[in-house]
Formats: sequence, structure tokens, C-alpha cells
Amino acid sequence: MNKRDLSGVSRRDFLRVSKRFGLSSTLLALGGMAGTITLPQLAKAAESTYQKRFSKEPRHTLRHGAAGFNARNLMIERTGILEFIRDIEERTDGEIRIEFIGDNQICGQLDCVSKTQEGIVDLFSASTQNSAGGAPHYNVLDYAYMFPSRASQYHFFYHPISNTVFREPLERRHGIKFLFTHCELRGIMLGNTWRDRPTVTSVTDIAGTRNRVTGTQLGRIAMELMKLNPAPIAWEETLDGLRQGLIDGAETWASAVAYANMTPVVSQCVDLRFFCGTEHTAMSAESFDRLDGDLQDAVMESAYLAQIAAQYSNEAALVNTVGFSDPQKEGTIFAKHGVRVAFLSPEARREAEEMCSPEFVPGPWEQWRERINAWADGVDTYTEIHRVAREIPVDMLAENVEPRRWWRT
Repeated sequence: MNKRDLSGVSRRDFLRVSKRFGLSSTLLALGGMAGTITLPQLAKAAESTYQKRFSKEPRHTLRHGAAGFNARNLMIERTGILEFIRDIEERTDGEIRIEFIGDNQICGQLDCVSKTQEGIVDLFSASTQNSAGGAPHYNVLDYAYMFPSRASQYHFFYHPISNTVFREPLERRHGIKFLFTHCELRGIMLGNTWRDRPTVTSVTDIAGTRNRVTGTQLGRIAMELMKLNPAPIAWEETLDGLRQGLIDGAETWASAVAYANMTPVVSQCVDLRFFCGTEHTAMSAESFDRLDGDLQDAVMESAYLAQIAAQYSNEAALVNTVGFSDPQKEGTIFAKHGVRVAFLSPEARREAEEMCSPEFVPGPWEQWRERINAWADGVDTYTEIHRVAREIPVDMLAENVEPRRWWRT
């Protein structure tokens, strides 16, 4: 994985280059650079990228609302966004051009999905959980302990069954075409009041704490069953909530804490793995349908490439950049800020699973399960995803999952 050092480029410098050559061109240029980057180097690369991208008039210019993503955090949480933009523009020889709009300038985690449904943007990137408020079928990903590992998540998103139980109902009901995603599993990120306490070894250690929850309705069910007192707080307000002690912790995933600058107020990353943490990119179904067939094929192929890029690069970044390991690598974000990763034993995770998963506690899930199954034309979504997620060994590394074109049966 290429290491980039942006210390020689201030935020003001970056904005000046972006203003001159466009944010998309500047980000794409940065994505191809490594080592210590200076302002002249960035400006030269951005100019070259700009000239290449604007050498012809595109048939389609698509607006991409990328929530809070920017040059810095796209090097921490590797989502495949830049790889997708670069590849689709090259693959279509400039027939499609993407206008990247990040840093919450046009939409945030909670409303990017609605801005896409309204036609304000053509594509968006945000977590599926935060998007569930505007497109409830995203909840199908959030049954507790449906996925035992990151590898099982990638296996599902590459699998044709993801079309039947997830992608097609999402497009049919909500007008959203799911393209690709990064994969992590959510835990509890404890604030500074837990810095001097022993490392958590069981979910019972944190029972009774008050924790931020996303827009997912199913995630709240799991947290209530584990006595983690879910408090709905917007992602953009979570940092202040932790800093001020209004909440004990937040349910999210490791690289999200790192990219959002939350590590100074987080003491322990409790690896519960209780449901999906999936930062995805999707497209308006109407925008997709307006493309000619060859360009639609190109979008799918670029999404496939971006899915592979997210799979490999985020697995590397978790260890080398974030510090989601034990022992941690020196110089990682978690190591710099003293964030301990509380990796739970298989027995401790099983304890949590038996407290909250539909397999062991079906009652609280029944209403949502019936609703989601109806959206998927009667398919038992939990059973199908649970089965596919266990087709691979439980200890398979995520980088060893075989990529496949999910839209081809």
C-alpha cells in the first residue's frame, strides 16, 4: 500500500489547487501519488489530470455527493471511490465525467440518499446504516451477527444472492442502484472515561452504558437486547457527544473513528462485530437508466473494480494506517492516540450473539423481518444471507475472498 505524506500541503493550499483544477481532478491526482507530497507536485499532477479529463466534452456529467469524504480521510478508510471515478472516466474515454462533491458540501451521512432520490446528485457515498432512514431496505444488512467476519461480508456482496435479497429490492422500492462498498463490522468505541479502566473482555462489561446509534432500525434492536442503550445522534455530532461525555461510546467501526478524527476522545475499540459497517457508493436508478447500454456495462465493470480495490486496500489500511491490530504497528492512528483494541474471544462474541441475534432471540426481530421479506418478494432474507455468509471458512482472511461479478448468474 502506498504511503502518502500530505504534511507539506496545508488545507488552504489544497483548496487553492482544488479551486483552480476542480476537486475531482485534484483528488484523482492525489490518488496516484506516493511519498511526501509538496504543493508544486500536487499542482502539477492536478493540472495534468485536469487536462486529461477535460480534453473532450462528456456525454454525461454525473454529480457525486460523498458525505464527509475528503483528501485526508480517503487515505484512511479505503472505500474505492477514487478508483471508481478514475476507472469509469478512462473506461468510457471521457464519455462519463464525475463531479466529486465531498466534505458535506452537498449532502451528509443522513441525507445523501434522499438527495440522490430527489435527483440533486446522481451518485452518493455514505454508510448503508445512515442511509436506512431514507431507504429502509438497507436494514436487510443489519440483522445482528448475520455476518461472522469481514470475509463473509465481501463474499455476500460478490454473490448473486445479493441481487435477490438486497440490490434488486433496493432499486425497485427506493430507486437506488447499489454499486460497491467497503466492509467492516461494528463495535462500541468507548470514550475517555474508559481510558483508565481494564480492557473490555465481554459485552456485559459495558452493559448500561449509553451509546450513539446510526439511522438503522435493526441496529437499535441489537443494542437494546445487549443493554447498550442506543441514543440516536447524527454522525457529525458524535465527536462532540464523546468529547463532552454526553454518551459513553458510539457504535461504529475502526476506520470510521480514525477518519473522523475521533481517536483523541476514544479509549477502547470494542470489537463486538455485531452488525455491518458498510461505507458504500450507490447510484440513482434513473441516472443509470438514462445511460446507453455500453455505458451501463462500463459502470458495472468500474464498480466491480472499485469493489476489489476497497476489499484489498482497506484490509491493508486497517493494520498499517488505522492500527486495528494487536500488537499495533508503530505510527498508526490508534497507536498515536492510545486507542486500545479490545478483541473479544470467540466465546465472548458467542455470548453477545446469544443475547441479541434473530437465531437465538427471534421475537424482537419478527416485525422487521416480515416487512423486509415482503420487500424481497417473500424471500426469507435473514436465512438466505446467514447461509451464504457461512459458505466460506469462519477464519478466512478478507483479502482471500474471490471476487465475482455479482450481476452475472
